[in-house]
Amino acid sequence: MLISILAIAASYLLGSVSFSILIGRYVKGIDIRQHGSGNAGATNTLRVLGKGPGIAVFLLDIAKGVCAVLLGQPLVPDSDWVPAICGLAAIMGHNWPLYFRFKGGKGIATTVGALVVLSFLPCLIAGIIAIAVIALTRYVSLGSLVFALLTPLFIFFLEGAEPALWAAMLLCLFAFVRHRTNIVKLARGQENKLGTKKG
Repeated sequence: MLISILAIAASYLLGSVSFSILIGRYVKGIDIRQHGSGNAGATNTLRVLGKGPGIAVFLLDIAKGVCAVLLGQPLVPDSDWVPAICGLAAIMGHNWPLYFRFKGGKGIATTVGALVVLSFLPCLIAGIIAIAVIALTRYVSLGSLVFALLTPLFIFFLEGAEPALWAAMLLCLFAFVRHRTNIVKLARGQENKLGTKKG
């Protein structure tokens, strides 16, 4: 029990490392949350700092989710739930980071990392569809929501693994809550498209 708690706590602390904020400070001496959309994530980093930092943040945020799940698996090998909860903890850390006054990103890249390890095939299929949506519409937020919505559905129909399914459903809820302003902008036709620069 103690090992499980420590693994979950460590995953939250790992998730709280906001690479968008750190890279923004290192590259340009700014707090990324005060520029562009104000979100501490890969898309805003791409808009404000450019492709290199944006891609770096995206990959590092994915790595947080991967590492959190992989941390839980060997520490508690007889439980399928602990790795899933570790993934959730990392995403909560990303969204509400301890080190940065609990103001973080929206957690999609870290969600991708966690779900790739927990349930690879459903995540892959949902990811391909989400990328197609982004390519066609240039709305990253729409693609992110499509991914969050489809992943639990594909897990249910293709695998039915309970820990991964419940984790994916909770992450879907997280995604829609964190993207509520984007949803309003999408409905009004005011959402920024990929490639649009923001000050």
